[in-house]
Amino acid sequence: MGMGPVDAYASVVLPGSPARRPLTNRQRALLADLEELFLAEGFVEFTLEDLAARMHCSKSTLYALAASKEQLAVRVVGHFFKGAAERIERRIDGVDDAAKLIETYLSGAAEELHRASPEFMRDVAAFAPARQAYELNSQAAAARIRAFIAKGVDDGAFRDVHAGLIAEMAGLIVEAIQTGVVGERAGVSDAEAFRALADVLLGGLAAD
Repeated sequence: MGMGPVDAYASVVLPGSPARRPLTNRQRALLADLEELFLAEGFVEFTLEDLAARMHCSKSTLYALAASKEQLAVRVVGHFFKGAAERIERRIDGVDDAAKLIETYLSGAAEELHRASPEFMRDVAAFAPARQAYELNSQAAAARIRAFIAKGVDDGAFRDVHAGLIAEMAGLIVEAIQTGVVGERAGVSDAEAFRALADVLLGGLAAD
């Protein structure tokens, strides 16, 4: 079975990363606060001292989450993408219509990425382990879109003309959004690109 959208991030680790232990309530709250900070301001420029000061905690508290600043960045970025995947999956839970699945899924992706500042996306692109988390997330999203298109064809809601090709093209577009190619060439955010992809897919696949 292929890697799912929720657990894809979990394979992204740095060499020497310690085994994960269950988080305490305080650690879960701290991880959520770090996520909000990173989403708003990025993370590359922060030192552990900076983060400890912003979180009003000690460096040892941060070290309990990760052994280094780099590993902490991977953990926080992974936490964001895992949470985003879980929230999107909850949105489509119980939805059976293929067009609605695509619309809801990509709208959810757009809303989640709308939370991310340009600084965060820049730092994700610049830091290889964080970029890998985004790449895995995007690959899982592309696989979901392919499955939704196949369902629509099977249900008779989508035209069968080149449906497989359209699914592959959609996957390539998702990956191009992730790599920044679409945003750079079109001058749009990743969130805007996902909304546009939904419009294009639904308009092109609808049965006559």
